[in-house]
Amino acid sequence: MVQREQIRLLSSNHELYGDMSARVREVLEEFSAGVEPYSIDEMFVRFDGFDHATTLALSRTLHHKVRHKVRQFTGIPVCVGVAPTRTLAKLANRAAKKLPEYQGVCVLHAESDATRCLLQRTALGDVWGVGRRLVERLTLQGIETAWDLRQADPKAIRRRYSVTLERTVRELQGTPCIELNDADRPRDRIMTSRSFGRLTGELGEVQAAIRQHAQRSAEKLRAQDSHARAVYVFLKTNWHRADLAQYSPSVVVELPCPTDDSRSILAATQQGLAAIYRLGYRFMKAGVMLLDLVDANRQQLSLLDTPKQTVQRERDHQLMTPLDELNQKMGRGTVRLGMPSQHAAWHLRCAHRTPRWTTRWDELPKPHT
Repeated sequence: MVQREQIRLLSSNHELYGDMSARVREVLEEFSAGVEPYSIDEMFVRFDGFDHATTLALSRTLHHKVRHKVRQFTGIPVCVGVAPTRTLAKLANRAAKKLPEYQGVCVLHAESDATRCLLQRTALGDVWGVGRRLVERLTLQGIETAWDLRQADPKAIRRRYSVTLERTVRELQGTPCIELNDADRPRDRIMTSRSFGRLTGELGEVQAAIRQHAQRSAEKLRAQDSHARAVYVFLKTNWHRADLAQYSPSVVVELPCPTDDSRSILAATQQGLAAIYRLGYRFMKAGVMLLDLVDANRQQLSLLDTPKQTVQRERDHQLMTPLDELNQKMGRGTVRLGMPSQHAAWHLRCAHRTPRWTTRWDELPKPHT
């Protein structure tokens, strides 16, 4: 920890943040199966199917209970915004955070006086999805608050601006128009990348970074029960450093057949790295992306497949399954291909990171005697 002028500078602790976010989601799922993560610290919770009277009754009790349960089981204080649309729910949540009279829970109904008053005092730039440039254009039209935007004609907004802003107007009016992507839906591509802790041009260190990213991508691939047909490998130098030579190459390597085997994916990424790596450059970032994903249970069989190939695929699957189970049980990286150096350049610099209380046995808080 570094302290300067009463300010403490700390390193990011993404492992702790991600774990606590997952714990909050588990608490919310006790109240509704329709939990939609929006970011690491924000989630939408759906309560579909209730009539207006039931919604009013729930609003008086359930949402305070949600807030209490999250604080009880995670220690994290949260605010709750309740509304018929996601855009209004975002504004309600903001009011719950900033206005003491709501005591952490704000419930908005589309046609209520409370909603009108809140929208009238909400600047246009505080509306979800309305950026700075759009604010400037709307202000020229006399639209300066969230209420002004709600009063606008949705069709005229669509003609002059976009269908996206039209949906925002309708959401402010109480009509749900915005849907989030299903967090559990298999992704079309999987990427793992990270900036290095310091610049490096050493081939061994870059290889270790690519190897780490390839294995992590393969784990994600198996978790969603998919196979990949190709891998994309890229490197980046720091273009802000005018004193250094710049080179940011990339390459796509096709896999012999769709696979989720870490070994095959790792071999392809190392082949790609060999094709693009050049001496004399100091890289700041590397990454791996798995492309052209297919459902592992519905992939098209080839007429050229032999019984031996089918048996080998089954053996590969039997090897990867216990590998994932061990890493889930004992911690990520317990079993891996290759051993990276602890002080490699590609590791993030975390000299001032707070303890990872919830995921590391050796970082559990110690009682004072």
